[in-house]
Amino acid sequence: MTDKEFAEIKRRFKPDKNNINNVKGCYVSSTKEIKSTFRIPATMLPDEQKEWLMKIMKKPITGAVGRNLMDIEFSADQVTDGEEHKLLSAIRETELEDEEKLTELYQKIIDSYITDSSYLILLAYDRYDVPAYSKNDENLEDSTEMFRYFVCAVCPIKITKTALGFSTADNEFKNIGGETSVSSPEIGFMFPCFDDRRTNIYNAVFYTKSTKESYPEVVEALFGATAQMPAAEQKETFRTLVSDSTSESRNFEFVQSVHGMISDMITEHKESKDPEPLMLDKNDVKRVLRTCGAKEEEMTDFDEKFTSGFGETAVIPPQNIINPKQFELKNSYVTINIDPQYSFMVNTKVIDGVKYVMVRADEGVEVNGISIHFDGEKITASPAASFELSGDIEDTAVTTAVSE
Repeated sequence: MTDKEFAEIKRRFKPDKNNINNVKGCYVSSTKEIKSTFRIPATMLPDEQKEWLMKIMKKPITGAVGRNLMDIEFSADQVTDGEEHKLLSAIRETELEDEEKLTELYQKIIDSYITDSSYLILLAYDRYDVPAYSKNDENLEDSTEMFRYFVCAVCPIKITKTALGFSTADNEFKNIGGETSVSSPEIGFMFPCFDDRRTNIYNAVFYTKSTKESYPEVVEALFGATAQMPAAEQKETFRTLVSDSTSESRNFEFVQSVHGMISDMITEHKESKDPEPLMLDKNDVKRVLRTCGAKEEEMTDFDEKFTSGFGETAVIPPQNIINPKQFELKNSYVTINIDPQYSFMVNTKVIDGVKYVMVRADEGVEVNGISIHFDGEKITASPAASFELSGDIEDTAVTTAVSE
């Protein structure tokens, strides 16, 4: 699914825009027992509660593909005879009315989802009469098909902290809090997918709130699939991969160029309005490293390490391996965050045998919120890191020593 298709389905989760009559689910205790099952009449709820409920049910299709949203692809054999696909299809076909199938789904989640807290499993079924659009995105009113799907959200139950409150009615202090509340979903999914604005029973979307966890046990239990590497782990794997395979090339200019080139690719893709998300494979990354100055002999090592770290045919969302809005330099005691468009103002030098990171100070400089002027004397920001005017540098610069 493209961002535009996700946005179209998310717009359904407004009180007056969907055909969700009921939200069904169960309450699971911290000991993994189903304490109760329920049906919430969504159409009968007060507006405020209905809006809150729709906000929760929209979460499993909210986020970025490759970060919070994982595309799950079923094989032809799974669609024909796979137990996971059969269960999801039955729940969809019966519009959440088959309690036996719902209980089977609940149990799959309970057996695979690891948590210490109690939680709710919530399910909502919707029928979307998909309108046709012209090339100018004008609504032509005629329906192209009926998209029937359901969304599942797994929401932790938390107990609010007790605090001191004041009751104006009783004119006295009282303890407030200590009640249970439903949190935003930790995981969830939608089945089937809405690809090319049509039903695609060969795919589902799996959601995780955290970019550090992909819940492989849940993915295996629900879809019979292998979970992708979490976004946070992809970033760390990429950093290790580049550090280990480009030991001779990776000076400041090299890393700066890699960041800049991938950032440009992200910008160009966005400006092209290509609906498909941008993904980089092994050859794409190798091309970037070569262009930025990596040696050919290093590419052989990179090849092996990429396959070992990500897999031979892996594709990576570039936003998972760099932050196009941040350029960071750090050592054990100093961190400098710079807008990437001004990274050219940073340089590295060895002066009298001491390593320095230098930042041009064309604009006003502040220390602890106090603006300072440069008059040639040393300015000490803290005992751990010294900033000084470098006399043998042509441009005025703020420098910090970098220890071995």
